[in-house]
Amino acid sequence: MKINTSASVLIRIFLWLVMLFGGAALAISIDIDNPLFSSPLFHIISAFFGLIIIILAFRAAANGGRELTKGREGDIPRLETNKLVTTGIYRCMRHPMLFGLTLLPLGWALLLGSPTFITLIAPLEMLFIIFMVLVFEEMEVKRKFSQEYEAYKKEVPMVSFKSSCLRELFKKKQTHD
Repeated sequence: MKINTSASVLIRIFLWLVMLFGGAALAISIDIDNPLFSSPLFHIISAFFGLIIIILAFRAAANGGRELTKGREGDIPRLETNKLVTTGIYRCMRHPMLFGLTLLPLGWALLLGSPTFITLIAPLEMLFIIFMVLVFEEMEVKRKFSQEYEAYKKEVPMVSFKSSCLRELFKKKQTHD
């Protein structure tokens, strides 16, 4: 099976998997004797909130990804664009998919009910994701779209916490789309 995507995308996916599963394994090994980790009530409550956050993270990724497909012209690798997208959720923020996916470590940590993952490892992973966006994603997009992106960057923030933008980012996909 040939995967038609860039090495950059494959490296990011690999890092995601290492962070999510490696972080979980490390945290659980630390928490194994923690009374909070052994509490069924804590697990029920944290799993409920974790599931909500994971759903929101995947909705954001799906909504951003759907809009991002408008940036594909011709035969290019999967998950890549060759046209700058400034429509839909990209009118509100430059990195909606990554903003949503930044929530994934916290959602996963809450779902697992690991106090160490929730309070220490997930926040560090979230900061690492933000760092990757600031350094690598921004650099890649600047290189690809140069002046057009610089103009867009002046008008649209990296992330927006405006309620209208967040509603659009996390909205449930309509069945007729």
